Amino acid sequence: MELIPSFSVDHTLIIPGIFISRQDQVGDGVVTTYDVRVTKPNVEPAVDVAAMHSLEHIIATFLRNDPDWKDEIVYWGPMGCLTGFYLIMKGGRAPKEIHDLLLRAFRSVKDSEEVPGALPVNCGNYHMHNLDMAKWYAARFADYLEKNADNDAIFEYPKTERLVTDDGQQFFDS
Repeated sequence: MELIPSFSVDHTLIIPGIFISRQDQVGDGVVTTYDVRVTKPNVEPAVDVAAMHSLEHIIATFLRNDPDWKDEIVYWGPMGCLTGFYLIMKGGRAPKEIHDLLLRAFRSVKDSEEVPGALPVNCGNYHMHNLDMAKWYAARFADYLEKNADNDAIFEYPKTERLVTDDGQQFFDS
């Protein structure tokens, strides 16, 4: 079976940031999936599951209510590995173009007094939330985004150098 694009990226080189995971043609338009990586995979601990759940609720609500962006937002949700989120948007914006939106979204978490939609009628696991930890992770990532706004490395997946043989073939490790 062919690996999907997000499993084809060398996770030993990924740093926190905002990356294009894939772009798909849908009808007459493009839908872009962004990899919003909050922690360094396989180096830093995964985000606490209850905090991740709270961040999902708070930031999804923020994004879908932002007057300038809400019509472009398709989906916001956690990665299974708990190192970040996927943001799916209409259009083909570069990661730098959504930096400010995500910075504002993560900064907004500090003002949350409750997790939206964290009631049994709205949420499939309403007991699994941790607002205080969500605030900590959000502040940490927002500070990182702000500090690294001019660092191109947080907007482009890392590239790996492949050995090329004399006859032009690329060498891949097994």
